[in-house]
Amino acid sequence: MSDTAASADLVSDDELLGLADENPDENPRGEPQLVTVPSAMRADRLDKVLAGLLPDHSRNRLQGWIESGNVLVNGAPAKIRQTVGPGDQLTIWAQPAPDARAFTPEPVEFAVVAESPDWIVVNKPAGLVTHPGAGNWSGTLLNGLLYRYPELAQVARAGIVHRLDKDTSGLMVVARNDKAQTHLVRQLQARSMGREYMALAHGWIAGPGKVDRDIGRDPRVPVRMSVERPVAPKPAVTNYAPARRGMADPGGRVTEVVCRLETGRTHQIRVHMASLGHPLLADTIYGGKNIAGAQRQMLHARALHFDDPGGSGEVQFAAAAPADMIQVQENIAWNA
Repeated sequence: MSDTAASADLVSDDELLGLADENPDENPRGEPQLVTVPSAMRADRLDKVLAGLLPDHSRNRLQGWIESGNVLVNGAPAKIRQTVGPGDQLTIWAQPAPDARAFTPEPVEFAVVAESPDWIVVNKPAGLVTHPGAGNWSGTLLNGLLYRYPELAQVARAGIVHRLDKDTSGLMVVARNDKAQTHLVRQLQARSMGREYMALAHGWIAGPGKVDRDIGRDPRVPVRMSVERPVAPKPAVTNYAPARRGMADPGGRVTEVVCRLETGRTHQIRVHMASLGHPLLADTIYGGKNIAGAQRQMLHARALHFDDPGGSGEVQFAAAAPADMIQVQENIAWNA
């Protein structure tokens, strides 16, 4: 769901006004606040006037209300830069803060591979954000989990134990109760939970190896992580091994590589492979290029194993690569 999805299903202002005329109780935005610009206030841009009249809300939020059609001036749809002054009638539908829906159950599509009374193994599709955060306060996997499994509202972070990047697909385990969550988190900390990824990387990787380099925020680019002079670095270890090598035309050499995590840092595989000079296909943040039809970073969490908190011993799961990744693989001429 995009950042604007929360308002995407609103009908037009004319339709809303019509609905209000027919049946006020069915107006989906509720009762508006009616304000007359006081005579003591000088004429100015609408967003500035609103900021003076509604000091509890930031100007950015008020601009969002205007852009989404939740402010009328003298009964007509408003514009941020239009001038309003004393006597103008403002109709305002106050909107909740973006993070108000962070833990709201929502119908979100994702596949469940297996479940028990203690855990759920999910196959997360690419493009789905794992957990609400800035710019993505709704439409996340967490929202979908709360919708499908209401009891997760009683578990911290709706039971989410570890995350996958938005454009990374594959397996995740979710705890269904506090005891199971503690058990699974301790396995992550002890590095006994097994997570295996398949990636498509630029260049030919000669043989297996290990990257043991701390990862932290890039001091120059806030959306990036880095192993070069990172901010607040944390230990990170990735084991990798080439599975096959091929050629993309155009695009050049490509390696299908299997990565096994010992730690779980933000963007870990992406950062570590880029540090070797082998960024993932289409991972433009770290130097990857859109070749062979790749439109998102070519990374898939294909295998997962952990000790069952319910006492059944080790459980193992696998998930085939999604259709878009398979298509990219088919666009590459692999060496025999």
